[in-house]
Amino acid sequence: MKLNKKNFFLWACDYDDNTGEGKLARLYVNYYFKFDTTEIFTPFKIFINNPLLQYRYISPFLGIVFCWIAYFKKKKTVYINYLPFWNFLIFLLLPPKTIIGPITGGAKYKNNKIRKFLFPFFYKISEIIIYFRYKNVIFATDLLKDYLSNIFLRKAYFNFILRVLKNKKTNLIKKEIDFLIYYRNHPNKKKFFPFNFIKKLIAMNYNVYVFGDKLFINRVKNLGKISNKKVNKLLAKTHYSISSGENDLSIFTLECINNKVKILTDSKFIIKHNQLKNNFIYINYSSINFSHKFKF
Repeated sequence: MKLNKKNFFLWACDYDDNTGEGKLARLYVNYYFKFDTTEIFTPFKIFINNPLLQYRYISPFLGIVFCWIAYFKKKKTVYINYLPFWNFLIFLLLPPKTIIGPITGGAKYKNNKIRKFLFPFFYKISEIIIYFRYKNVIFATDLLKDYLSNIFLRKAYFNFILRVLKNKKTNLIKKEIDFLIYYRNHPNKKKFFPFNFIKKLIAMNYNVYVFGDKLFINRVKNLGKISNKKVNKLLAKTHYSISSGENDLSIFTLECINNKVKILTDSKFIIKHNQLKNNFIYINYSSINFSHKFKF
């Protein structure tokens, strides 16, 4: 695809290489546009001294404003993220013929009755708007597939995130890390996160490394927020990781698979993708007798 960069305006609310949204945005841009990162406009670039305007609930609407400014300058607008399917206002307010990046959402919302009631309604509004306003629709995963009508499914492409997977040769690096875990202090994700299970791992003298937000469990080695390059270097030395179950196709999960890291996941959640099943170990996180599963 040969594109004239000067005719395009690309907006990303998050383009960091150490966040899921940022990595998904980079994957999308590299696949479809192959632009240098200097071509991506972000809240950080425009409002570097105002953190409030970079906040994730404000920055999408700032992106919409800047897309309209670019549209009136006769540029082709591309809105990359955030694009949760429930936020129908984004799809409604973007300029005509805007190209939209991968749509996200559909993770399980445990014990959240408001979301269970409202989100399917919002999904339907988004579906109607997108069907009439956008030509091709890309979804990061297929978690939303059950909410969509058959007529909409004909114009939708799912599981874009699988493009993270690479055919890598067997890793010969000595594996020194028992568990490397990504933790986000997010209300929805915390409901699925197996805190007690990790305490059991520590009690059994496994070494547990955590990156992302700080996990306040004694003897866990918190690495903080690290670059994606360092994450993959660490994964190459890692035996196991953990999927909390709300999304079996996170970028981190796929990077684990790339690095031959086995992934523990809650036995309540069945992995739907047959080609990936051998990379997962199903486990009851509340069980005590699980040590036989870990072979080093």
